[in-house]
Amino acid sequence: MQSTQSATYEGSRRDSSTIARNQLIRRFRVAPADVGTVGYVGGGRLLEWIDDAAHAAAAQWSGCDCLTTYVGNLHLHRPIGVGDFVELTASVVHTGHSSIHLLVTIDSSGPAGDNGQTAQCPMIFVAVDDIGRPVEVPRWAPVTMLEMQRHHHARLRIPVCKRIEGAMAAESHPPTPVTVRFLAGSGDADSRGRVHGGRVMRWIDESAYECGAEWTSAHTIASYLAGVRFYRPVGVGDVIGVTARIMHTGPRSVHCRIQITTNDIGVGEPRLVACAVAVVVSLDARGAARAVPLWKPHSDEDHRLDQSARQLLQLRQFMEPN
Repeated sequence: MQSTQSATYEGSRRDSSTIARNQLIRRFRVAPADVGTVGYVGGGRLLEWIDDAAHAAAAQWSGCDCLTTYVGNLHLHRPIGVGDFVELTASVVHTGHSSIHLLVTIDSSGPAGDNGQTAQCPMIFVAVDDIGRPVEVPRWAPVTMLEMQRHHHARLRIPVCKRIEGAMAAESHPPTPVTVRFLAGSGDADSRGRVHGGRVMRWIDESAYECGAEWTSAHTIASYLAGVRFYRPVGVGDVIGVTARIMHTGPRSVHCRIQITTNDIGVGEPRLVACAVAVVVSLDARGAARAVPLWKPHSDEDHRLDQSARQLLQLRQFMEPN
């Protein structure tokens, strides 16, 4: 077992952050600048926090740079607001030859310690060298009962992830009205000129918001994220295309299929960067999800997407962490 001696440092916004060899913990209080138009932390901002913590934990374990390759299911039971306390714990739960599997636990509570919730998000990173080639990572082995349980669940999730990826890849994705194109700038990237997965997931959340808001004619907020799959990194100067479309609605939720593509300016066909399914809800004055208009599939493509959403709902029970 690697050494678990930890160090603590202060961030510009975070109250405290603790790094251990196989775990990273960050604690902070939500500031007004962290919330979106509906007065709560948007899914994109939360996903950036999650990816940042997990990336640091993966890099700490491997000793080199890491790329986000997969983000599992994330389900929030209540929105996070200004003044709430948030604790993110990113723990290594499995390693492959060059892959690092982590489980990020998100604990949040109100200023008085009330309305607490705990959510979990599994993630997979690949360690790479300076030119982006996968490199071998140190082997991690569970020691405690909790680590053994999480390691067991991580191994069980691997074939389910492949099933989810297959279900999503089987669907074509024609152009839709909700498409945003922009240029990836230097503010989106790290010192190597590479855009981290957290920023890409923020784009996913923002497009899901637009898709859900257009359908419901109201502000929406992310409630659930299903299997984000990354296919290639994004660099400064890439032309980004973010496309979203409705694939299913529940009584109080809108399920959106998101694809992100990129290509060099004026060169070649767009290349797939990432795909995901995001579920958004519209909130009433009390912060509870309210009813949304029913979406009915009409075309063959609509029916295939609706069926795919229902299949992902069935697979969800195998992905929810314990």
